[in-house]
Amino acid sequence: MLNISGLNSGYVIDHIPAGLSMSIYNYLNLSKYDHQIAIIKNARSSKMGKKDIIKIEGIPENLNLELLSIFGDNITVNVIVDGVIKDKLHPSLPETVNNIFVCKNPRCITSAERGLKHIFKLTDKVNRTYRCTYCEQAYKMNK
Repeated sequence: MLNISGLNSGYVIDHIPAGLSMSIYNYLNLSKYDHQIAIIKNARSSKMGKKDIIKIEGIPENLNLELLSIFGDNITVNVIVDGVIKDKLHPSLPETVNNIFVCKNPRCITSAERGLKHIFKLTDKVNRTYRCTYCEQAYKMNK
């Protein structure tokens, strides 16, 4: 069994759907941080079958954890201070998402006007559906 030591201070992003840890790593732009980062892929999970986990040593500045819920409903973030879990965050779907998705409608103004922000509004929380603010094109997220 693989053993990765605990953190003294940092974040543990847990319950990531299997195979999405590298997408989160890239989304959070973790390569720019000079912190130790452990990515655990396909860890056994009694609830999920398999899951990914990301451990980040230290508390990087400007780390936007709010949008993690777009990668999965059950993602949690444990905040570790002095070796103890001080807080457990449950990110929820944001009402508005800027420049995360790209509108796939070829007639959308964002296809013709380069440089426009891709802005999506949450229209159905249960079905995880966002709509482009310009053309109303639906973007349904996987659960």
